Amino acid sequence: MDFKGRRVLITGSTSGIGRAAAELFHAAGATVAINGRSVQGVAKAIREIGFERLVAAPGDVGSVSGCEAMVGAALTALGGLDCLVNNVGISSSAGTLDVTEAQWDELMGINLRSAMFCTRAALPALRISRGNIVMVSSAAALMAGPSECMLYAISKAGLIGLARTLALEVAPDHVRVNCVCPGYTDTPLARRRFERIGDVVAKVTPLARLGSAREIASAIVYLASEDAGYCTGTNMVNDGGCYAGASWGTRG
Repeated sequence: MDFKGRRVLITGSTSGIGRAAAELFHAAGATVAINGRSVQGVAKAIREIGFERLVAAPGDVGSVSGCEAMVGAALTALGGLDCLVNNVGISSSAGTLDVTEAQWDELMGINLRSAMFCTRAALPALRISRGNIVMVSSAAALMAGPSECMLYAISKAGLIGLARTLALEVAPDHVRVNCVCPGYTDTPLARRRFERIGDVVAKVTPLARLGSAREIASAIVYLASEDAGYCTGTNMVNDGGCYAGASWGTRG
């Protein structure tokens, strides 16, 4: 796929799925804005990917003002925008009776609110370019369990609703909006919890392994490409077969 001359902004792109997507877009010729909370982390990712056609867009997207400032800086540096990838995300373990207001606010702010307000800030530029948006949701949004990941699942389900609703709103402007729903993926976040989820992955994933960040990123790049020009308001499930087998978390 050819992304020469295309401008891409990926939230949370210093590691994991976002970093893999940045590498694939960059390899395909795009100019990519790299986002992360720290200036140092963004600079390190740019050095490792290669300086050419890479733009630093550091900033915390946990607040509306942070989203607006980061996207504004990226748009200025890129000179416009052709694709926004709302990828940034965190996880927090809590059941219904244990969840705190602070946990709820932090997780929903980063996983869901950031997508809404980064999108709002980027939409005028995407209307001009007839660009597209890819939301990185999760197979957890489609199936129940494990219960301690309730907050994560709720936030990721919200991304699917946002993508579908927004897709209809902006279709007359020739802007496409889609979701990728990864299953268990080998990322720094997953590795921090791998000892706890390793047995679950082997039990409930038909392919019996974690997916790679590159395998998920390839779906993001496809949905952003002209080859997917007739796709909007849809979910691409990339989960090793969990959804097909209705298996997630504690259900095998």
